[in-house]
Amino acid sequence: MEFRLWREGMTHALNGGLWLHRFTLRNERMAHLVSADRALLLRVGTQLGLAPEWLQHKPLRYPPSGARVEAWHWDLRGVYLERALALSGPRR
Repeated sequence: MEFRLWREGMTHALNGGLWLHRFTLRNERMAHLVSADRALLLRVGTQLGLAPEWLQHKPLRYPPSGARVEAWHWDLRGVYLERALALSGPRR
């Protein structure tokens, strides 16, 4: 799921939802698929064809409180990004 506002996407992800956060790095389109729900990310990763060992752990700050929350993300680019975009639906 995509959000227009970073804060809304981060809050959604750290509440256990999925957040697809697009960005550009060195002129390459990329995205992070982020969640505090590791099992959910692994299930989605299987659908996208991602290897489980590519999943990355990184505690993130929860926007409403500033507290650190355990979180995981996939780095997506190329065919994996296109697959995720096809599944993500419209931005909120």
